[in-house]
Amino acid sequence: MATAAPESKAQPIVAAWYGDTCIARSEQTVYLEGNHYFPPDSLRPGLLADSWLRTLCPWKGIARYHHAEVDGTRLPNAAWSYPRPSPLARRIKGMVAFEQGTGITLREEHR
Repeated sequence: MATAAPESKAQPIVAAWYGDTCIARSEQTVYLEGNHYFPPDSLRPGLLADSWLRTLCPWKGIARYHHAEVDGTRLPNAAWSYPRPSPLARRIKGMVAFEQGTGITLREEHR
């Protein structure tokens, strides 16, 4: 008697929105400490501009912040990334997370 193959649980697509504008979408985010980190190629082109702000996380390393430009609105320090994270955080190297207090919201989308 044949048995059914186990159902694989697909990772949801996570999207970052500002108002009605999708600024990032990926099913390859890394969820770490309450934040989804998006691969750079999942971001809306031209979205980010570098900020001077840096912060230090004791185990991830130095975070570099970015301003987001969405439909003519500038969102200061709305995103951050770890270009050179510590070895413990290597999974998020170059990925981008969003500060939800800036009006950016995250939504899970299921197929």
